[in-house]
Amino acid sequence: MARTSGSHAKITGPKIQEAAQKQFARHGYAAVSMRQIATEVGVQVGALYNYTPDKQTLLVGLMTSHLEELLAAWEQEDDARGTAAARLEQFTRFHIRFHKERPDAVFIAYMELRNLTPENFETVEVLRRRYEGALQEILQAGVAEGDFAIADTKVATMGIIAMLTGLNTWFREDGRLSFAEVQDLYWGMVRNSVGLAR
Repeated sequence: MARTSGSHAKITGPKIQEAAQKQFARHGYAAVSMRQIATEVGVQVGALYNYTPDKQTLLVGLMTSHLEELLAAWEQEDDARGTAAARLEQFTRFHIRFHKERPDAVFIAYMELRNLTPENFETVEVLRRRYEGALQEILQAGVAEGDFAIADTKVATMGIIAMLTGLNTWFREDGRLSFAEVQDLYWGMVRNSVGLAR
């Protein structure tokens, strides 16, 4: 099938991804049609199929791209030579900062898991487990060093990530607290949750 006149893979492909992300975050995956995505991009619905076989492929692509970007950014940020306490603070501030800039991607990554096929769910879960594993390794190191008091590092990992990601649901730039102040408060809560002395 020929491409729609004026379209270009390097331009239209990313526009489709952006439109899908916007529509999924605004209306939910199940409520969005390929026609809505095509309208957002400004192409005929048939043209979408030159770039993606179906809506499910768009969804899993958005999720995996977000998680791969997250993992790559954390690998660059992480100072594996530091103490567990220093790395935990680094992780806390990194997670908040990275996710704050990507609210639509974060919403989709957490709220649309139920709409993945089993195979695609497993693909996404592999990436999620890698990121969760990075935090759990820090927590385990802190316990081994005698600095953290944690009964179950897996549960603590899930609790910390959930708390940090929840910031996206309420923080506003024009709110009572600055972003720097919120980061400090969240770090304080994470530090207290692992029993780390000030």
